Amino acid sequence: MSFLGNLFSKEKKQKLDEGLEKSKENMFSKLSRAVAGKSKVDDEVLDDLEEVLVTSDVGVQTTVKIIERIEARVARDKYLGTSELNQILKEEIAGLLAEHEEGNTTEFGVAPDKKPYVIMVVGVNGVGKTTTIGKLAYQFKKAGLKVVLGAADTFRAAAVDQLTIWSERVGVPIVKQGMGSDPASVAYDTLQSAISQKADVVLIDTAGRLHNKVNLMNELTKVKRVMQKQIPDAPHEVLLVLDASTGQNAIEQAREFTRATEVSSLALTKLDGTAKGGVVIGVSDQFKIPVKYIGVGEGMEDLQVFNKFEFVDSFFKN
Repeated sequence: MSFLGNLFSKEKKQKLDEGLEKSKENMFSKLSRAVAGKSKVDDEVLDDLEEVLVTSDVGVQTTVKIIERIEARVARDKYLGTSELNQILKEEIAGLLAEHEEGNTTEFGVAPDKKPYVIMVVGVNGVGKTTTIGKLAYQFKKAGLKVVLGAADTFRAAAVDQLTIWSERVGVPIVKQGMGSDPASVAYDTLQSAISQKADVVLIDTAGRLHNKVNLMNELTKVKRVMQKQIPDAPHEVLLVLDASTGQNAIEQAREFTRATEVSSLALTKLDGTAKGGVVIGVSDQFKIPVKYIGVGEGMEDLQVFNKFEFVDSFFKN
C-alpha cells in the first residue's frame, strides 16, 4: 500500500528517502533482530517492538500508543504474522500522525488574508534556526511572495551576521539594529518596514536562550506585545525549530518552549545526518502541534514542507 499521489516531485521524494536512510536502517536492523525466528506477533514480539520504538527516539508516550493500536489489531485479527509487522507499523504510525496534522500539502505558502503574514521563529542556539529562516525566505520568494527578515536575536552578533548573509544570498530585505539592542524594537521596525513595502511574509528571528525560562518567556511575550502595536493579531505563527539529531533532547526543548510561548508549528532540521528520525513521530504526537517543515540536507531546496504520508512512506520503504 502506498500513500503517495503525485504530490512530491521525484527529486524531492528521493531527497526525503535519502535523508531518512540512517533512521530507517537504525530502526529496521533492530526490528529484524526483534522478530528473528518468530512467525507470530505475540506478547514477546510486542515487548521487543516497544524497545525498538523507544530506542529509535519515538518516545515512551507515543510508543505506548502505537503498541496499544497493534495489540488491538492482534486481538481483532487473532493471528498476525511477523512478516506483516512492517506494514502494520506503517499504517498505525500514519494514522497517529494524521490525528494531529493539518492538511497534507507540499507547497510553501501562507494565509492570503493576513498580509503581511508574520512568523516569529524560536528555538535554542545551534538547532539551525537562522538557516531555517534563510531557507524559508528562499522558498517563499520562489513561490512568488515578497519577504522581509527581522534580526531580533540581538544577543549574538553571529546571529545577526548570519541572517544578513542569508538575506543577501536569497535577495530579500533585512531589518536589523546593533548588537545588544532591544529585540522588541527590531521586531517593531521590521513590521513597520514590511507594511510600507507591502510584504507578504515577515520572518522574525528571536533569541535562542536567555538566562532562564522566565527571562525567555518575558522576552518573547514582550516581542509579541510590541509587534501587536503594528499588527494587532501578530504574530500569526510561532515556529519552533528543533534539531532532530538531538533525539529526546528535541522533545525536552519542545516542552520548554511550549511552556514559554504559544508555539503553533514545528520545523525539524538535520534529519539527513541522524539515525534519530523517529523523533518526528514522537514530537508530532506528544505536542499536538503540526510539524510544518523538515530539513533533509544542506541546500536551499532541502527544507521541505512536512507531508506525513510521504514521510511514513520513506521511513518504511523496503
